[in-house]
Amino acid sequence: MSTVRIGIVGLGNMGKGHAQYLIEGQVKGAVLAAVSDVRPESLELAKQTWGDQLLTYASASEMFRSGEIDGVLICTPHYDHPKMTIEALEAGLHVLVEKPAGVYTKQVREMNEVAAKSGKVFGIMYNQRTNPLYAKLKELISSGELGEVRRTNWIITNWYRPQAYYNSGGWRATWAGEGGGVLINQDPHQLDLWQWTTGLMPKRIRAFCGFGKHRSIEVENDVTAYVEYENGATGVFVTSTYECPGTNRFEISGDRGKIVIENDRMTFWRLRQLESEFNRTNTESFAQPECWQFDIPITPGGAQHKEITQDWTNAILHGKPLLAPGEEGIKGLTISNAMLLSTWIDDWVELPINEDLFYEKLQERIALSTVSSGQGESR
Repeated sequence: MSTVRIGIVGLGNMGKGHAQYLIEGQVKGAVLAAVSDVRPESLELAKQTWGDQLLTYASASEMFRSGEIDGVLICTPHYDHPKMTIEALEAGLHVLVEKPAGVYTKQVREMNEVAAKSGKVFGIMYNQRTNPLYAKLKELISSGELGEVRRTNWIITNWYRPQAYYNSGGWRATWAGEGGGVLINQDPHQLDLWQWTTGLMPKRIRAFCGFGKHRSIEVENDVTAYVEYENGATGVFVTSTYECPGTNRFEISGDRGKIVIENDRMTFWRLRQLESEFNRTNTESFAQPECWQFDIPITPGGAQHKEITQDWTNAILHGKPLLAPGEEGIKGLTISNAMLLSTWIDDWVELPINEDLFYEKLQERIALSTVSSGQGESR
């Protein structure tokens, strides 16, 4: 195979965006061969926009079985991600799925098991992993430059959404339509980066979620969570969609100092000596380790969505390892599920979570939801 023929399922905002850069030839070794959408008007517009040579299907299943594509990019509503991925893998296709991996880990775990047996390349659209800021942070932490991580703190409250945004689709901000709010819709990238850059998954979580806070919606739009890690480190994650102006500040404290990412800059307060070593040898009551403050130079780049698609294409054609393996989508989702479950039961949640209990609690909320199923694509 010299070229990967890609099909796209779902022509919402993200699906159309992926289609455009593929049509423009911005991904080497890949071509857009077909699209699928349940809305006839979307398929007609695709033909008008990208030409009559583009194959269109009203049924994703039909496209999967057509023999006209080698891989598929899934851009459907959240609940459909696992079942679409499973169907495509079982049809012998490589899969790149939009985030989040799904709504609940029980379903995503099944998807991962199918992927592991398929022999196909399975990726997830974690495009923020291409951001040079977070790539550099991961490098610094994994190399030991920061020392052992002791505390993480992410305030991500610049996801401002007015009521008009929620009113624009009946499926938005509903348990049946999206399966959650800010954690499942806006924050999947941050929840992924939180664990990916530090290399740490929480061992337990205590969260407090506000549902419909300052907005007329069903789901969570305000979250404050405290986490504990196996190595004794702790973390805090704060997010919302109603604060204006909001903040996006990620701070990681380690044995060698602290790193802060804010306003597209990375600042390192680096201790000349490990704090643990200083503390062991120091004899002065109010002494502190010598500390240097400087900005970490960041190489420009990070092509976001098309870079992940290129990475996936390279894995298919050349066997290169994925930057964002699809199986890793369950990690950030586990954290968000745990935050919701902690709020629902008003208690700590140990990881791995009780998947059956989460599913049961989610179904209770879906039963009371204002819509019966997802009708669109959320961002």
